[in-house]
Amino acid sequence: MTEIPVDPSALYISHGGGPLPVLGDEAHTEMVEHLKAIAARIRKPAAVVVVSAHWEAPVATITHGATPPLIYDYYGFPQPAYDIQYPAPGSPALAEVVYSKLTTYGIEAKLDDARGFDHGLYVPLLLMYPAADIPCIQLSLVKSLDAHEHIRIGEALAALAGENVLLLGSGFSFHNMRAFATPDTPELQSRNEAFEAWLIETCSSQTLDESARAERLVAWDNAPFARYCHPREEHLLPLHVCYGATRRPCKTYLEMSIMKKRASFYFW
Repeated sequence: MTEIPVDPSALYISHGGGPLPVLGDEAHTEMVEHLKAIAARIRKPAAVVVVSAHWEAPVATITHGATPPLIYDYYGFPQPAYDIQYPAPGSPALAEVVYSKLTTYGIEAKLDDARGFDHGLYVPLLLMYPAADIPCIQLSLVKSLDAHEHIRIGEALAALAGENVLLLGSGFSFHNMRAFATPDTPELQSRNEAFEAWLIETCSSQTLDESARAERLVAWDNAPFARYCHPREEHLLPLHVCYGATRRPCKTYLEMSIMKKRASFYFW
């Protein structure tokens, strides 16, 4: 499945390794090309809500500032990584809408006037929309990392798509930091591929009803080699939020190599 839908309501992406995608790293070439193609294909959103793997809070927390600063939440990279600029405006009004939707749904939430944008937002959006002219807000993960709770967070945001707001889940379908630094072997590659196949089937299968699909996502760590691919689940959970907002099979998906690992994007 490769055709990019014109008007997705939610998109889960694998955002790569820190700032490397915008620094010209060759191991991110496919990812960069796909993000640019997506931006050229889909209807330009009026605003973007980003659920980033790089922000966890005790409760679902939303950036509320009008001009959020950038957070260079990585270390050990060359100076250009810390010179990146992405002056996209915030949207206090949209943040308040998201807050209202979450609390009305029974999800504890908080507005944060001081928090800036982390690289889970500005790295992919710099590639997709370099003009930085689309209002953005970030929504945190909840520190419990409970899969069902993150599906419920998505359910609370289901109506946003009708307002031309793109829900962007910014994570990585494979996120084992030690494995990135370990020489690949056929066995390790097969683990990566087995989990990717399970995730693609779970998200795209037309034969699964939504109860079964949700059950698979909640029990994601029963998937083949799940804890090898995700020793910690924070880079997978933005996908749960995207799924919860739609409660249907994805419209399409894209497969690619990132940092010599198989990874994927999903469009709902």
